[in-house]
Amino acid sequence: MQKRTLWTSVGIAAVAVAAAGAIAVPLLGSASGTPHTAAAPPTPSATATAPAVPSVSAQALAALPEAQYSAVVPGLMPFAETVTHDTVFHLRSDAPLFGADRTTPVARFAAQDFLQQPSTVVGLRREGAWELVLTPARQQLPSAAGASGAAAQTSAWVPVAALEETATPTSRVVISTKDQRVSIVTASGTVQQSFAAGVGTADTPTPTGVTGYLEQRYVDPTQGTGTHPIQLTSLHSAAADEPYGGHDGGLIGVHWNADTSGAVSHGCVRLDAQAVAAIDALPLGTLVTVE
Repeated sequence: MQKRTLWTSVGIAAVAVAAAGAIAVPLLGSASGTPHTAAAPPTPSATATAPAVPSVSAQALAALPEAQYSAVVPGLMPFAETVTHDTVFHLRSDAPLFGADRTTPVARFAAQDFLQQPSTVVGLRREGAWELVLTPARQQLPSAAGASGAAAQTSAWVPVAALEETATPTSRVVISTKDQRVSIVTASGTVQQSFAAGVGTADTPTPTGVTGYLEQRYVDPTQGTGTHPIQLTSLHSAAADEPYGGHDGGLIGVHWNADTSGAVSHGCVRLDAQAVAAIDALPLGTLVTVE
């Protein structure tokens, strides 16, 4: 993208969506992202070890903070692992998210995302009436985390009854900050396509050693990406609260830019038109690993 055009000083831009009116979408800065390797598919735990799902009233659910892309929810669980397999869901309605103890809800996962589309929910492991899922929110800001840095991805437990399974992706995206490449890899580990990429600088690096997912995509020419869809991931900068300025939560996007070589971004991943088109063809919920 252009120098500080994406993810500009405002974190969310109001863009006109045909026949839908103005919808607030995240702004991209001059950032890039990177992948991570994956582990074997998790094995479901015995249902006898999983606690019962507490009842949450509609009033209590509505009062919970929404775990959206710009939110910071301390009760969420940091997630810094490599994953190779997932199951993708939509929500039957707004659902409570629980932390490690699974006794009191800490946030609400809205059934519709910021584009008023069905929220994409990525499930990692089933334990009885619970599903461990990745979330689009932060658990802590880098400025509060100190030298250790903040988690680039979070997870939470959601009641299985709130989920409706959709098509499961058959491939994943792997971003290598060292090689400065983005690859589309099959479930068996075969590289289908690979593209050169621009990644984060030393001061604003693309977070590594973590797996997120393709959360949403949209076109916003005002962010310097032309007619190429911005591929928004669930990952966030682990080094800075708002590397690009604004209020977008330090999101890591995969997007078009004329410069796709070197450590050149605020954390996002820059690709050429052919590479963006290849990522755009993947379903939402596709895993994105940065290594």
